[in-house]
Amino acid sequence: MVKTAVVAVLGGLLTLAGIALLVLPGPGFVLVAVGLAVLATRFSWAKKPLDYAKDKAQQGVEEVAQSLWRAAGAVLAALVLVALGVLALAGVDLPFVNAFTAVVLILSGLFLVGTVVFARRQEKLEQARAHRPAGARGTAGAYRAASHGD
Repeated sequence: MVKTAVVAVLGGLLTLAGIALLVLPGPGFVLVAVGLAVLATRFSWAKKPLDYAKDKAQQGVEEVAQSLWRAAGAVLAALVLVALGVLALAGVDLPFVNAFTAVVLILSGLFLVGTVVFARRQEKLEQARAHRPAGARGTAGAYRAASHGD
């Protein structure tokens, strides 16, 4: 009973934060997917929207991974979020920002940077795999099979 309540609160907060990030700079669908994944551990109704959120999150990650400009824009937005949060915590009076929202801004910015780093790293790994010749040794000792036309 307590575990279900904790899952409900944590999953709900993550999902709500992700929904807020859909209109704010940040990886909204990634956080929505994380929140729904937490909820899906205890609530079967969360599995269907989780599939949709995972697809949208993957699309967003791929877009950032494939475009250096999108990645740079996302990092810039993240730095602005972190800076606003730090300024608010340092005592600068910002409209609509209190200590809680300042912490959320900082965490959102850090989460966004982490998402961009992850996306760019995955893209580089994919490019390295695509450029590796057939039969070449890959990661973890795996070999790519040579095509039959060679």
